Amino acid sequence: MTQTTEVRQHWMSVLARAPLAALESAWEELAPKPEYIMLRQPETGLVMVQARTNGSGAPFNMGEMTLTRCAVSMENTVGHAYVAGRSKRHAELAAIFDGLLQRAEKTEHLLESVIKPIEKQLVVKKKEEKQRVAATKVDFFTMVRGED
Repeated sequence: MTQTTEVRQHWMSVLARAPLAALESAWEELAPKPEYIMLRQPETGLVMVQARTNGSGAPFNMGEMTLTRCAVSMENTVGHAYVAGRSKRHAELAAIFDGLLQRAEKTEHLLESVIKPIEKQLVVKKKEEKQRVAATKVDFFTMVRGED
C-alpha cells in the first residue's frame, strides 16, 4: 500500500487527537518494539490560533494554544507529531506510530489495529459531546402579540 498525503494526514490527525491511554495500550501490545532515536525531543511551546468571523470573513488572531512536538528516527523513516497540550509522552508515541505507519510492511496492520479503533473512540466521544450539548440548547422564539 502506498501512502498518499491525505492518508498520512488522516492518521496523524487521529494520533494527535487520540487519548494518551489508547496510545499507551497500543504501544504495550506492539511486539517487537522498534528501536528509535530522538531527532527532536518532545518540546512544548505556543502557537497562534487564527479564526474567521462566520467561517468566511477576514482571519483574525483568536489566541494562543499550547502545543507539543516531537520527531523520531527509526531505520529509514522519520516520524513527526504535533499534539495539543503539554503531554510529552503523547507526542513521543504519536511520532513513533507515524514512523511505523510509513513502513509499507506495517501500514495495513497498524491502520487496522491502532488507527481505526482510536478513530471509533473519537467518533463516539464526539457524538456523546454533541448529545450533551444539545440537551442544554435553548430555543428562543417570539410570540406575536395582538396590538389593539
